[in-house]
Amino acid sequence: MTTPKQSAKQLIEQLPEQVSWDDIMYELYVKQKIEEGLADIEAGRTIPHEQVKAELLGNGH
Repeated sequence: MTTPKQSAKQLIEQLPEQVSWDDIMYELYVKQKIEEGLADIEAGRTIPHEQVKAELLGNGH
């Protein structure tokens, strides 16, 4: 298992040399959010598609 520091280093190494600070921060933010989402899936912290659809259409009550 890689640590967040190792993942950040790998991500930064893959970026072009002329990358901006904003681009680096964006890429790190996106990677963090993806990893959080994957952890939520593994832990079962998800909502079924049909439930979300029903709630958005006003049928969830």
